[in-house]
Amino acid sequence: MPTDSPFLLAALVLQGAAALLLVARLSRGRTRRPPVEPLLGDAHAGKVTVTITTLDEARRVGPCLAGLRRQGPAMARALLVDSRSTDGTWELLQAAAAEDPRLEPMHDPPLPPEWVGKVWALQHGLSQATTPWVLGMDADTEPQPGLVAAAVDAAEALGYDAVSFSPRFDGMSVAEQWLQPAMLCTLVYRFGPSGDRQPAPDRVMANGQCFLAKREVLLRHGGYESARRSWCDDVTLARHLARNGCRVGFLDGAKLYRVRAYEGIGQMWREWGRSIDLKDGTTPFRQFLDCAFVVLTMGVPLPALVLALAFGLPDWRAGDVERWWVQLNAGLVAIRVLLLFGLAGSYVRTYPTFWLSFTADPVAALRIVLSSLKRPRRWRTRAYDADSVVGATPA
Repeated sequence: MPTDSPFLLAALVLQGAAALLLVARLSRGRTRRPPVEPLLGDAHAGKVTVTITTLDEARRVGPCLAGLRRQGPAMARALLVDSRSTDGTWELLQAAAAEDPRLEPMHDPPLPPEWVGKVWALQHGLSQATTPWVLGMDADTEPQPGLVAAAVDAAEALGYDAVSFSPRFDGMSVAEQWLQPAMLCTLVYRFGPSGDRQPAPDRVMANGQCFLAKREVLLRHGGYESARRSWCDDVTLARHLARNGCRVGFLDGAKLYRVRAYEGIGQMWREWGRSIDLKDGTTPFRQFLDCAFVVLTMGVPLPALVLALAFGLPDWRAGDVERWWVQLNAGLVAIRVLLLFGLAGSYVRTYPTFWLSFTADPVAALRIVLSSLKRPRRWRTRAYDADSVVGATPA
Protein backbone atom coordinates (compact mmCIF):
# COMPACT_ATOMS: atom_id res chain seq x y z
CA MET A 1 0.00 0.00 0.00
CA PRO A 2 1.20 3.56 -0.60
CA THR A 3 2.56 5.07 2.58
CA ASP A 4 1.60 8.46 4.00
CA SER A 5 -0.55 9.45 1.02
CA PRO A 6 -2.89 12.45 1.46
CA PHE A 7 -5.84 10.11 0.99
CA LEU A 8 -4.64 7.85 3.79
CA LEU A 9 -4.02 10.82 6.07
CA ALA A 10 -7.55 12.13 5.43
CA ALA A 11 -8.99 8.68 6.14
CA LEU A 12 -7.02 8.49 9.38
CA VAL A 13 -8.26 11.88 10.55
CA LEU A 14 -11.90 11.23 9.68
CA GLN A 15 -11.95 7.72 11.11
CA GLY A 16 -10.08 8.86 14.21
CA ALA A 17 -12.70 11.54 14.92
CA ALA A 18 -15.51 9.05 14.30
CA ALA A 19 -13.83 6.50 16.60
CA LEU A 20 -13.61 9.03 19.45
CA LEU A 21 -17.31 9.82 19.06
CA LEU A 22 -18.13 6.11 18.99
CA VAL A 23 -16.22 5.42 22.20
CA ALA A 24 -17.99 8.34 23.90
CA ARG A 25 -21.39 6.97 22.88
CA LEU A 26 -20.70 3.38 23.83
CA SER A 27 -19.18 4.39 27.17
CA ARG A 28 -22.67 5.30 28.35
CA GLY A 29 -23.37 1.59 28.42
CA ARG A 30 -21.42 1.30 31.68
CA THR A 31 -24.23 3.05 33.56
CA ARG A 32 -27.22 1.88 31.53
CA ARG A 33 -30.21 0.53 33.39
CA PRO A 34 -30.68 -3.25 33.44
CA PRO A 35 -33.62 -4.71 31.52
CA VAL A 36 -37.01 -3.79 32.97
CA GLU A 37 -38.42 -6.68 34.99
CA PRO A 38 -42.00 -7.90 34.41
CA LEU A 39 -44.41 -6.78 37.11
CA LEU A 40 -47.00 -9.36 38.11
CA GLY A 41 -50.03 -8.83 40.33
CA ASP A 42 -52.64 -6.09 40.44
CA ALA A 43 -50.38 -3.04 40.16
CA HIS A 44 -51.63 -0.14 37.98
CA ALA A 45 -55.01 -1.78 37.41
CA GLY A 46 -57.04 -0.28 34.58
CA LYS A 47 -54.42 2.24 33.48
CA VAL A 48 -53.55 1.04 29.98
CA THR A 49 -55.23 0.56 26.63
CA VAL A 50 -53.14 -1.59 24.28
CA THR A 51 -53.47 -1.08 20.52
CA ILE A 52 -52.46 -3.82 18.08
CA THR A 53 -52.57 -2.95 14.37
CA THR A 54 -53.00 -5.77 11.87
CA LEU A 55 -53.08 -6.23 8.11
CA ASP A 56 -52.82 -9.84 6.89
CA GLU A 57 -50.96 -11.04 10.00
CA ALA A 58 -52.61 -14.47 10.33
CA ARG A 59 -49.27 -16.30 10.33
CA ARG A 60 -47.75 -14.12 13.03
CA VAL A 61 -50.40 -12.69 15.34
CA GLY A 62 -51.07 -15.83 17.42
CA PRO A 63 -48.28 -15.37 20.02
CA CYS A 64 -49.24 -11.71 20.40
CA LEU A 65 -52.88 -12.53 21.15
CA ALA A 66 -51.86 -15.23 23.61
CA GLY A 67 -49.51 -12.81 25.35
CA LEU A 68 -52.22 -10.18 25.67
CA ARG A 69 -54.54 -12.66 27.34
CA ARG A 70 -51.82 -13.30 29.94
CA GLN A 71 -51.62 -9.67 30.99
CA GLY A 72 -52.87 -8.64 34.43
CA PRO A 73 -55.39 -5.95 35.43
CA ALA A 74 -53.10 -3.13 34.25
CA MET A 75 -54.41 -3.80 30.73
CA ALA A 76 -57.96 -2.47 30.75
CA ARG A 77 -58.54 -3.08 27.03
CA ALA A 78 -56.69 -4.32 23.96
CA LEU A 79 -57.95 -2.72 20.76
CA LEU A 80 -57.25 -5.03 17.81
CA VAL A 81 -57.41 -2.59 14.90
CA ASP A 82 -57.54 -4.52 11.64
CA SER A 83 -57.25 -2.84 8.25
CA ARG A 84 -59.58 -5.34 6.54
CA SER A 85 -57.28 -8.32 6.28
CA THR A 86 -58.08 -11.02 3.72
CA ASP A 87 -55.94 -13.88 5.05
CA GLY A 88 -57.99 -14.95 8.09
CA THR A 89 -56.54 -12.43 10.56
CA TRP A 90 -59.98 -11.02 11.38
CA GLU A 91 -61.30 -14.44 12.31
CA LEU A 92 -58.31 -15.02 14.63
CA LEU A 93 -58.96 -11.69 16.35
CA GLN A 94 -62.60 -12.57 16.90
CA ALA A 95 -61.69 -15.98 18.30
CA ALA A 96 -59.23 -14.40 20.75
CA ALA A 97 -61.85 -11.88 21.84
CA ALA A 98 -64.23 -14.71 22.65
CA GLU A 99 -61.67 -15.95 25.19
CA ASP A 100 -60.96 -12.58 26.82
CA PRO A 101 -63.54 -9.76 26.78
CA ARG A 102 -60.76 -7.17 27.14
CA LEU A 103 -59.74 -7.90 23.54
CA GLU A 104 -61.85 -5.81 21.16
CA PRO A 105 -61.53 -6.39 17.39
CA MET A 106 -62.43 -3.41 15.21
CA HIS A 107 -61.79 -2.03 11.75
CA ASP A 108 -60.21 1.34 11.16
CA PRO A 109 -61.93 3.85 8.82
CA PRO A 110 -60.79 4.08 5.18
CA LEU A 111 -57.21 5.24 4.85
CA PRO A 112 -57.01 8.99 4.14
CA PRO A 113 -54.49 10.46 1.69
CA GLU A 114 -51.00 11.09 3.05
CA TRP A 115 -51.31 8.55 5.87
CA VAL A 116 -49.32 5.34 6.22
CA GLY A 117 -51.72 2.51 7.11
CA LYS A 118 -50.17 1.46 10.42
CA VAL A 119 -50.07 5.04 11.70
CA TRP A 120 -53.71 5.60 10.72
CA ALA A 121 -54.69 2.44 12.61
CA LEU A 122 -52.83 3.68 15.71
CA GLN A 123 -54.63 7.02 15.40
CA HIS A 124 -57.98 5.22 15.31
CA GLY A 125 -57.03 3.20 18.36
CA LEU A 126 -56.14 6.40 20.22
CA SER A 127 -59.56 7.84 19.39
CA GLN A 128 -61.19 4.83 21.10
CA ALA A 129 -58.98 4.80 24.21
CA THR A 130 -60.12 6.23 27.53
CA THR A 131 -57.36 5.13 29.92
CA PRO A 132 -54.48 7.36 31.16
CA TRP A 133 -51.91 5.42 29.13
CA VAL A 134 -51.92 3.90 25.63
CA LEU A 135 -49.50 1.19 24.53
CA GLY A 136 -48.96 0.50 20.84
CA MET A 137 -47.54 -2.93 20.00
CA ASP A 138 -46.84 -4.74 16.75
CA ALA A 139 -48.68 -7.90 15.78
CA ASP A 140 -45.45 -9.89 15.54
CA THR A 141 -44.54 -9.37 19.21
CA GLU A 142 -45.00 -11.87 22.03
CA PRO A 143 -45.81 -10.00 25.26
CA GLN A 144 -44.59 -11.70 28.41
CA PRO A 145 -46.80 -11.79 31.54
CA GLY A 146 -46.40 -8.54 33.45
CA LEU A 147 -45.32 -6.44 30.47
CA VAL A 148 -48.10 -3.85 30.65
CA ALA A 149 -47.80 -3.21 34.39
CA ALA A 150 -44.00 -3.06 34.17
CA ALA A 151 -44.07 -0.55 31.30
CA VAL A 152 -46.33 1.83 33.23
CA ASP A 153 -44.37 1.34 36.42
CA ALA A 154 -41.10 2.26 34.69
CA ALA A 155 -42.65 5.26 32.92
CA GLU A 156 -44.13 6.70 36.11
CA ALA A 157 -41.05 6.00 38.21
CA LEU A 158 -38.81 7.83 35.71
CA GLY A 159 -41.27 10.62 34.94
CA TYR A 160 -41.72 9.85 31.24
CA ASP A 161 -44.53 11.15 29.07
CA ALA A 162 -43.67 8.47 26.52
CA VAL A 163 -41.28 5.53 26.58
CA SER A 164 -40.52 2.63 24.28
CA PHE A 165 -38.73 -0.63 24.91
CA SER A 166 -36.21 -2.68 22.95
CA PRO A 167 -37.14 -6.37 22.46
CA ARG A 168 -35.57 -9.78 22.74
CA PHE A 169 -35.25 -11.33 19.30
CA ASP A 170 -36.49 -14.86 18.70
CA GLY A 171 -36.96 -17.32 15.86
CA MET A 172 -34.16 -16.15 13.60
CA SER A 173 -32.51 -18.29 10.99
CA VAL A 174 -28.76 -18.80 10.84
CA ALA A 175 -28.54 -16.39 7.90
CA GLU A 176 -30.57 -13.73 9.67
CA GLN A 177 -28.28 -13.86 12.66
CA TRP A 178 -25.40 -12.96 10.39
CA LEU A 179 -27.02 -9.77 9.04
CA GLN A 180 -29.50 -8.62 11.69
CA PRO A 181 -26.98 -7.90 14.50
CA ALA A 182 -24.95 -5.80 12.06
CA MET A 183 -28.02 -3.76 11.14
CA LEU A 184 -28.91 -3.45 14.81
CA CYS A 185 -25.42 -2.19 15.57
CA THR A 186 -25.88 0.68 13.14
CA LEU A 187 -28.53 1.98 15.55
CA VAL A 188 -26.37 1.40 18.63
CA TYR A 189 -23.43 3.16 16.97
CA ARG A 190 -25.53 6.19 16.03
CA PHE A 191 -27.55 6.61 19.22
CA GLY A 192 -25.77 4.67 21.94
CA PRO A 193 -27.32 2.02 24.22
CA SER A 194 -30.84 2.26 25.59
CA GLY A 195 -31.14 3.94 28.98
CA ASP A 196 -32.78 6.72 30.96
CA ARG A 197 -30.55 9.51 29.64
CA GLN A 198 -32.53 12.29 27.91
CA PRO A 199 -30.74 13.11 24.62
CA ALA A 200 -31.33 16.12 22.40
CA PRO A 201 -34.70 15.89 20.63
CA ASP A 202 -33.15 15.08 17.25
CA ARG A 203 -31.23 12.16 18.78
CA VAL A 204 -34.15 10.55 20.62
CA MET A 205 -34.53 6.87 19.77
CA ALA A 206 -37.75 4.84 19.90
CA ASN A 207 -39.20 1.45 19.04
CA GLY A 208 -42.78 1.21 17.83
CA GLN A 209 -42.95 -2.50 18.62
CA CYS A 210 -43.68 -1.45 22.23
CA PHE A 211 -44.40 2.27 22.59
CA LEU A 212 -46.17 3.60 25.70
CA ALA A 213 -47.45 7.17 26.02
CA LYS A 214 -49.81 9.22 28.14
CA ARG A 215 -53.09 9.51 26.30
CA GLU A 216 -53.55 13.15 27.26
CA VAL A 217 -50.05 14.03 26.02
CA LEU A 218 -50.66 12.37 22.66
CA LEU A 219 -53.98 14.12 22.19
CA ARG A 220 -52.48 17.50 23.12
CA HIS A 221 -49.82 17.09 20.44
CA GLY A 222 -52.01 15.82 17.61
CA GLY A 223 -51.94 12.11 18.32
CA TYR A 224 -50.00 10.23 15.66
CA GLU A 225 -50.54 12.88 13.00
CA SER A 226 -46.94 14.12 13.16
CA ALA A 227 -45.89 10.68 11.87
CA ARG A 228 -48.75 10.21 9.40
CA ARG A 229 -46.43 10.01 6.35
CA SER A 230 -43.42 8.52 8.10
CA TRP A 231 -41.82 5.14 7.43
CA CYS A 232 -40.13 5.34 10.84
CA ASP A 233 -43.25 6.54 12.65
CA ASP A 234 -41.96 5.58 16.10
CA VAL A 235 -38.85 7.78 15.93
CA THR A 236 -40.71 10.58 14.15
CA LEU A 237 -43.40 10.66 16.85
CA ALA A 238 -40.91 10.42 19.72
CA ARG A 239 -38.84 13.31 18.36
CA HIS A 240 -41.97 15.39 17.76
CA LEU A 241 -42.96 14.93 21.40
CA ALA A 242 -39.42 15.68 22.62
CA ARG A 243 -39.26 18.89 20.58
CA ASN A 244 -42.46 19.99 22.29
CA GLY A 245 -41.02 19.57 25.77
CA CYS A 246 -42.18 16.04 26.59
CA ARG A 247 -39.89 13.67 28.45
CA VAL A 248 -39.30 10.67 26.17
CA GLY A 249 -37.38 7.51 27.13
CA PHE A 250 -36.01 4.34 25.57
CA LEU A 251 -35.42 1.35 27.87
CA ASP A 252 -34.30 -2.26 27.63
CA GLY A 253 -37.39 -4.46 27.38
CA ALA A 254 -35.65 -7.78 26.70
CA LYS A 255 -37.51 -9.40 29.60
CA LEU A 256 -40.87 -7.90 28.66
CA TYR A 257 -41.49 -9.20 25.15
CA ARG A 258 -40.06 -11.16 22.27
CA VAL A 259 -40.32 -10.42 18.59
CA ARG A 260 -40.03 -12.39 15.37
CA ALA A 261 -40.22 -9.50 12.97
CA TYR A 262 -39.21 -10.96 9.62
CA GLU A 263 -39.63 -14.15 7.65
CA GLY A 264 -36.14 -14.59 6.30
CA ILE A 265 -33.10 -12.52 5.49
CA GLY A 266 -34.61 -11.20 2.25
CA GLN A 267 -37.62 -9.68 3.98
CA MET A 268 -35.34 -8.23 6.66
CA TRP A 269 -33.20 -6.59 3.99
CA ARG A 270 -36.24 -5.05 2.32
CA GLU A 271 -38.51 -4.09 5.18
CA TRP A 272 -36.13 -3.08 7.95
CA GLY A 273 -33.79 -1.59 5.40
CA ARG A 274 -36.53 0.71 4.11
CA SER A 275 -36.45 2.82 7.26
CA ILE A 276 -33.21 2.06 9.11
CA ASP A 277 -31.73 5.37 7.96
CA LEU A 278 -34.54 7.15 9.94
CA LYS A 279 -34.76 9.83 7.27
CA ASP A 280 -38.31 10.83 8.20
CA GLY A 281 -37.27 11.85 11.71
CA THR A 282 -33.93 13.40 10.76
CA THR A 283 -32.80 16.50 8.89
CA PRO A 284 -30.97 15.80 5.61
CA PHE A 285 -27.68 17.15 6.99
CA ARG A 286 -27.88 14.99 10.12
CA GLN A 287 -28.78 12.00 7.99
CA PHE A 288 -25.67 12.60 5.87
CA LEU A 289 -23.52 12.78 9.01
CA ASP A 290 -25.07 9.58 10.38
CA CYS A 291 -24.46 7.71 7.12
CA ALA A 292 -20.88 8.94 6.98
CA PHE A 293 -20.35 7.91 10.60
CA VAL A 294 -21.61 4.36 9.96
CA VAL A 295 -19.46 4.03 6.82
CA LEU A 296 -16.34 5.19 8.68
CA THR A 297 -16.85 3.04 11.79
CA MET A 298 -18.55 -0.06 10.32
CA GLY A 299 -18.20 -0.02 6.56
CA VAL A 300 -14.48 0.68 6.24
CA PRO A 301 -12.62 -1.15 9.08
CA LEU A 302 -12.92 -4.79 7.98
CA PRO A 303 -12.20 -4.13 4.27
CA ALA A 304 -9.26 -1.96 5.38
CA LEU A 305 -7.77 -4.84 7.35
CA VAL A 306 -8.32 -7.26 4.46
CA LEU A 307 -6.62 -4.77 2.15
CA ALA A 308 -3.69 -4.42 4.56
CA LEU A 309 -3.26 -8.19 4.71
CA ALA A 310 -3.47 -8.50 0.93
CA PHE A 311 -0.72 -5.92 0.38
CA GLY A 312 1.31 -6.83 3.43
CA LEU A 313 0.95 -5.31 6.89
CA PRO A 314 3.07 -2.18 7.47
CA ASP A 315 6.34 -2.23 9.33
CA TRP A 316 5.16 -1.88 12.94
CA ARG A 317 8.44 -0.16 13.86
CA ALA A 318 7.72 2.67 11.47
CA GLY A 319 5.80 5.68 12.71
CA ASP A 320 3.96 6.42 9.50
CA VAL A 321 0.34 7.16 8.72
CA GLU A 322 -0.23 3.72 7.25
CA ARG A 323 0.68 2.05 10.52
CA TRP A 324 -1.71 4.18 12.54
CA TRP A 325 -4.49 3.71 10.00
CA VAL A 326 -4.23 -0.07 10.15
CA GLN A 327 -4.10 0.01 13.95
CA LEU A 328 -7.14 2.26 14.11
CA ASN A 329 -9.19 -0.06 11.91
CA ALA A 330 -8.07 -3.07 13.91
CA GLY A 331 -9.29 -1.28 17.03
CA LEU A 332 -12.66 -0.51 15.44
CA VAL A 333 -13.11 -4.17 14.49
CA ALA A 334 -12.19 -5.16 18.05
CA ILE A 335 -14.79 -2.76 19.48
CA ARG A 336 -17.41 -4.27 17.21
CA VAL A 337 -16.54 -7.82 18.27
CA LEU A 338 -16.63 -6.88 21.96
CA LEU A 339 -20.05 -5.27 21.48
CA LEU A 340 -21.44 -8.69 20.57
CA PHE A 341 -21.09 -9.77 24.20
CA GLY A 342 -23.34 -6.89 25.23
CA LEU A 343 -25.89 -7.66 22.52
CA ALA A 344 -26.10 -11.40 23.16
CA GLY A 345 -28.69 -10.92 25.91
CA SER A 346 -31.08 -9.42 23.36
CA TYR A 347 -31.39 -12.81 21.59
CA VAL A 348 -33.21 -15.89 22.82
CA ARG A 349 -30.47 -18.01 21.26
CA THR A 350 -27.30 -17.23 19.35
CA TYR A 351 -25.83 -19.18 16.47
CA PRO A 352 -22.19 -19.10 15.36
CA THR A 353 -23.21 -16.62 12.67
CA PHE A 354 -24.16 -14.15 15.42
CA TRP A 355 -20.53 -14.10 16.56
CA LEU A 356 -19.44 -13.64 12.95
CA SER A 357 -21.94 -10.86 12.28
CA PHE A 358 -19.18 -8.24 12.36
CA THR A 359 -18.26 -9.52 8.90
CA ALA A 360 -21.64 -8.22 7.70
CA ASP A 361 -20.87 -4.66 8.83
CA PRO A 362 -19.94 -3.40 5.33
CA VAL A 363 -23.24 -4.83 4.04
CA ALA A 364 -25.23 -3.10 6.80
CA ALA A 365 -23.46 0.19 6.10
CA LEU A 366 -24.30 -0.17 2.42
CA ARG A 367 -27.96 -0.80 3.29
CA ILE A 368 -28.19 2.46 5.22
CA VAL A 369 -26.67 4.41 2.35
CA LEU A 370 -29.06 2.80 -0.16
CA SER A 371 -32.04 3.43 2.12
CA SER A 372 -31.12 7.09 2.48
CA LEU A 373 -31.12 7.52 -1.30
CA LYS A 374 -34.53 6.00 -2.02
CA ARG A 375 -37.94 6.47 -0.45
CA PRO A 376 -40.02 3.28 0.01
CA ARG A 377 -43.31 2.65 -1.78
CA ARG A 378 -44.51 -0.50 0.02
CA TRP A 379 -45.05 -1.73 3.57
CA ARG A 380 -45.96 -5.41 3.98
CA THR A 381 -48.99 -5.96 1.68
CA ARG A 382 -49.90 -2.30 1.12
CA ALA A 383 -48.45 -0.18 -1.70
CA TYR A 384 -48.38 3.63 -1.79
CA ASP A 385 -48.23 5.91 -4.80
CA ALA A 386 -45.50 8.47 -5.19
CA ASP A 387 -47.58 11.39 -3.91
CA SER A 388 -49.18 9.80 -0.85
CA VAL A 389 -46.27 9.57 1.57
CA VAL A 390 -43.29 11.05 -0.27
CA GLY A 391 -42.00 14.26 1.23
CA ALA A 392 -42.45 13.43 4.91
CA THR A 393 -40.27 15.71 6.97
CA PRO A 394 -39.38 15.84 10.65
CA ALA A 395 -42.26 17.40 12.55
